[in-house]
This record gives sequence, structure tokens and C-alpha cells, in this order.
Amino acid sequence: MFLKRFYDEPLAQASWMVGCQATGEAVVVDPLREIEPYIEAAKAEGLRITHVTETHIHADYVSGTRELAKRTGAQMYLSDEGGPDWSYGFGDEAILLKDGDHFMVGNIRIEAMHTPGHTPEHLIFLVTDTAAADEPMGAFTGDFVFVGDVGRPDLLEKAAKVADTMEAGARDLFRSLERFKAFSDFLQIWPGHGAGSACGKGLGAVPTSTLGYERRFNWGLSIDDEESFVKAVLEGQPEPPVYFAEMKRINRDGPRVLGGLPDPAKLDADALEGALDEGVVVDLRPADAFAGAHVPGTLNIPLNRSYTTHAGWLLPYEHPLYLIADDAQSAREAARNMATIGLDRVEGYFPASVISEWARKGESLETVGRMTPEELADAMDDIHLIDVRWQNEWDQGRIPGATHIHLGEIRERADEIPTDKPVVVHCASGGRSAIAAGVLQSVGVKEVINLDGGYNRWVKEGRPVEKETPVESAA
Repeated sequence: MFLKRFYDEPLAQASWMVGCQATGEAVVVDPLREIEPYIEAAKAEGLRITHVTETHIHADYVSGTRELAKRTGAQMYLSDEGGPDWSYGFGDEAILLKDGDHFMVGNIRIEAMHTPGHTPEHLIFLVTDTAAADEPMGAFTGDFVFVGDVGRPDLLEKAAKVADTMEAGARDLFRSLERFKAFSDFLQIWPGHGAGSACGKGLGAVPTSTLGYERRFNWGLSIDDEESFVKAVLEGQPEPPVYFAEMKRINRDGPRVLGGLPDPAKLDADALEGALDEGVVVDLRPADAFAGAHVPGTLNIPLNRSYTTHAGWLLPYEHPLYLIADDAQSAREAARNMATIGLDRVEGYFPASVISEWARKGESLETVGRMTPEELADAMDDIHLIDVRWQNEWDQGRIPGATHIHLGEIRERADEIPTDKPVVVHCASGGRSAIAAGVLQSVGVKEVINLDGGYNRWVKEGRPVEKETPVESAA
């Protein structure tokens, strides 16, 4: 038996290939939209991808199941659990699985087990190498059980806006876990995400585990009382990115088959004005470079590990997208990351020299100011302070006088921010607030300043914080 893990850092997402070396057949579980790594790995091992499946309708990336099946001719296997609201729109292209159903990949038995809670249709796949054993050696657990955590049951309500589903999902998850705990301690756990994913609140960075270890040290498997579990699993979950709802729709109805990820064309500087008029222009440069000088109306989302998440929070699906990049490779990487979450409308990229060319034509450039905590303390009466951190960070402590609007909501709530004084934005250390500053400038809030070092520096310097009487709106 051949087993390989594929891991995407920006999404903190794991997909898996298991193959039977006796017959040359292989299955891929939870593939990404970028399918070349699976094809190359199978070829290197002398395998054929004959089956492709996924644990559930994903919310955090566009599934590559359909793309991979189209390219290789593999048979798709999809969940037939969860009821009509969670049925795949392209189920007629697949073999549909219910609890207890199985299929064979050569000598390897893949058995579906219905584990609702994270989503109603969620399956895990128990893997048995029948040539050597009559019990499963491991399970592809998707977003059900992670290393150190369990899947969150609140996404349907918070992201997909399906009302009154959080508590019911938590109770389903508890019952699914009770059933799962009946397996042997040696069962290996091969999860669908690692540390950094928004599909849980405390995922471990270790790639795999065993049921015995998780039974002892995973908080979600150690709580035997249902009421206590429901309270614990719903507490402290991070805000789901707004694009999760769009991902659910795309993956349920059927992702568009691209035939390959985008390779943006280089655009002439003269096209920048039109790009600003008809779409959104994303400046990929580091925050300091953007703060020093940028074209008015552009957004700054630095091309780093958090790029995909921030792009999903802030970029529209319905408008053309353009990039400003240092080179073609950076543009390709950004477009690839955007395509993984369904942002397919990247029309091309401008080299970073477009900024100086813009200025040479006599057009103005914008900057983002910086302020130290010491300067902020002296200027409190003369500014509006906006905290763009996540809710759990805000709850743990905040700068007195701050208003909370987290980064993902900054564009839609910009009109709540008074503009009679300069606006100072801050996050934990300065990265997210740098992005927020660009967003605010792009919608007309021109006097924007970023707090240098953010909340962490404020605290490190011994300045006061508060936890009571939160201010939720700047209106």
C-alpha cells in the first residue's frame, strides 16, 4: 500500500493519495484545484488515479475532485448523506455513498462512515489493506477530527447563514465522536487540515496522529458529557471568512473545470486607469512598500502565507481582478492562490514599475502614515482608533477608546467610521492593520495611520488595556 500526504500551506489543507501497488490503482481524497501534484506523484510511483473522493462539501477552498476526474477519467465518489439541501448538484456524475458503503482500490478497502456535525453530509473514510489485515489501519477524517481539535459545527450558521444550526451541529458532532471512539487505539488519523485553518480553533501542526493519542489529549474526544461538549465546541471559534459561503455554493453545485490554473498576462501601464474603473487592483508588495507610495484606489494584500485568507475576506467574486506584482512568478502565485478559493477573474498583472510611471504622468500617489504607541497615547483626543483584530483577540483585551471592526468587515462598515479626525488602525502587530489602511483609503477615508507594532507593542510598553464595556460600533 502506498500513502502520500499533500499539504497546501496558504490553506493549511491536507489531501491524500492511497494506492495499491499490486494493481496500480490509486484514490485521491480531498484534492485541491491544482491537480498536477497528484498526477506527478502517481506517475512517479507507477500508479493510475482511478478513484477520487472528498469527505464533505468544503467551505474553505474550491474542490479539485471534478477537475481531477475530468483529467484522469477517475470515478468520483461523493456523499449521499445530509438530506436534499446538502446533495451535490453534479451527483449524477458520481457514485453516491451512504454510511457503511465501500469501494475497492485494488486490494484496499475504502469504507464510508457518516460523521455529521461539521457539516450534515460529512463522511470519513476507513482504510483497510485487505492483503494484510481485516481491520482498518487508518481513517481520512477530513474536517471531523484533527490533531488536537475537532471540526467546528458553527460554519453553517456563521458562514452559510443557515439559521439555528450551530447547537444541532454540535450535538450531531458529539454523537459522531462517540461512535468514532469505539475504534481501536491504533487507528491512524489522517486529517484534512493543520495549524492555521479556520475550520477549527486549535489545530495542531503535527500532520497525523492515532485515535489512542487523541482520545487522551484531544479536548474534543475527552469530554463525555454532551452539554459540556456543546458549550466547549461553540466557544471561542474564530470568525469564518466571508468567502466560505461562496465556497459552499461552488462546491455543492459543481466547480468549473479550468483545465489548468491561471497564468496572468503582463499588462501595459496605460491600462491601469481602466482597470481601476472596472475592477479591483491588488498591490502584492510588502506593507512597508505600499505605505511608502501607492496608486490611489489600489488594495494592498501582501503576497505571504496569509494572502489567500485575506483575499477571500476582501476581494469580490463578481468583478475583474488585477494585480501589481514585482515579477511574473509572484503574479502566478497570487493568481493560483486566488483560484483555489474561486477567485477566477484575474485579468492580468502590472509590474511594480507602474507606480512610478503613474507618478511620472503627473498623477498623485498616496501614503499610509505611521504612529508609535507613545504618540497614540498623546493623541487620543484627536484621532479615531479602530481595532481590526478578530473577536477573540478583542475579548482578551483592547486599547481603551478603540472601536472594534475586524479586518474582514472593514470595507462594508467603513461608513461607520467618522472622518472628522485622522483614523488610526491597529491589529496585533501591524500586518492586518496595514491592509485595513489600504482598504479604507480605497473607499475614500484618506487620513489613515497605522499603529506601529500594534496592540502587542502597546502592551509590551506597559500601557493600559481594558476588557469591559466593549464598543461595537463607531456610529
